[in-house]
Amino acid sequence: MKKSVMVTCAALAATMVFSMSALADDVWKIGSIGPVTGAAAAYGSAVMDSAQIAVDEVNAAGGINGFQVEFNPQDDELDAEKAVNAYNTLKDWGMQMLLGTVTSGSCIAVESEAAADNMFLLTPSGTAVDCITAGDNAFRVCFSDPAQGTASAQYIGSHELGSKVAVLYDSSDVYSSGIYANFHVESENQPYEIVAEAAFTADSKTDFSAQLQSFKDAGADLVYLPFYYNEISIVLTQAASMDYHPVWFGVDGMDGLLTVENFDTSLAEGCMLLTPFSADAEDETTQNFVAQYVEKTGIVPNQFGADAYDGIYIIKAAIEAAGATPDMSTSDLCDALKGAMTEITVEGITGSMTWTPDGEPTKEPKAVVIQDGAYVMMD
Repeated sequence: MKKSVMVTCAALAATMVFSMSALADDVWKIGSIGPVTGAAAAYGSAVMDSAQIAVDEVNAAGGINGFQVEFNPQDDELDAEKAVNAYNTLKDWGMQMLLGTVTSGSCIAVESEAAADNMFLLTPSGTAVDCITAGDNAFRVCFSDPAQGTASAQYIGSHELGSKVAVLYDSSDVYSSGIYANFHVESENQPYEIVAEAAFTADSKTDFSAQLQSFKDAGADLVYLPFYYNEISIVLTQAASMDYHPVWFGVDGMDGLLTVENFDTSLAEGCMLLTPFSADAEDETTQNFVAQYVEKTGIVPNQFGADAYDGIYIIKAAIEAAGATPDMSTSDLCDALKGAMTEITVEGITGSMTWTPDGEPTKEPKAVVIQDGAYVMMD
């Protein structure tokens, strides 16, 4: 009798193991890594919330190739070492694809691991060139730093936004200095003159009065700000106290400015930034996304959220083009998606996108201006 019970239990255990294995093969597992807490939480939270909205939509519509999607966001607190730890946590969970990471420093660290594993990586917002250069497994949704710098110079020049331009950048940050370098080069081809340039570092990002005074003395009527929104809020506050009111032009790092705690958002009126997304776009897909995001979070989504929303649909399009299934190994799946990425065109809320074999997207840059406390698309 005891022997019969033991055999039955063993058979039951084997059935449970089989069922769990089969269940694991019946779902897509997409991980994501970014700063949900800390200084860049506005970016990480936007990515995670927006990706979840897209995942919920995909699942409600039947999933991807008939299989549902599980989404697992991990907080790296804007720390590269914690990002790698998060990557390993996601691997233990069974991640098959990574939407991330959100910021460049963490993405560079994680991509080295992902390339070694041949894990498919799609960063929604990692703009540094090295975010996707460790292997051929990585792609991005956003523009790279060089592309942002070049496109900014061309936009300012073609729209005649200023005749005397000053540049302030963070020389200690790969994101900021990379954009600045390409902006400086392309500016030589534009009709404006760079009359002043100044840098700051992570150790000197609370007092910009000296740099601003030099810009004012040089007669700069436009100041280019290729860095993040927290520091930009300080710049705008100090410039106002000096009665200095040039045109302010930033890049995607400026997105989030209206959410800075205790910042007088009236100082942001007229600020322009290069971005492929505007929450006031009138197409149905954008308005549906914005409505869901506002309902979920209580705030209007930024570009980072839009890139992540598109990111889920990009992964879906690549999986469908490859005819992939969840029972494929992570490496085989990555190989299939790498081939598909250069074949697909995705019409997203951040534009119409295709990809080159080196992982870079091709899409049209746009600009928005802050008016009445909201981002409005410029012509």
